[in-house]
Amino acid sequence: MAVQISPSILSADFARLAEAAAAVPNADWLHVDVMDNHFVPNLTLGLPVVESLLKATSTPLDCHLMIEDPDRWAPAYAEAGAGSVTIHVEAA
Repeated sequence: MAVQISPSILSADFARLAEAAAAVPNADWLHVDVMDNHFVPNLTLGLPVVESLLKATSTPLDCHLMIEDPDRWAPAYAEAGAGSVTIHVEAA
């Protein structure tokens, strides 16, 4: 299996996500950690930010949903254009 590069945008400046995505033009994916402050004790970005980021980059997004009730939300991420949507089995 070939190595793939998937930098996480979690450490990026959220006000400059488009620039952060552009800074890694050779990435295979951009990893997006979606946290809801329920399933995990952190709160990050959600679907509106993912939708905006998809407009700013052609790099596929790998959306890692660390949220309660992912069955409710995962289809919306796929419909928005995420290349991959990952959920935790214990959350579903």
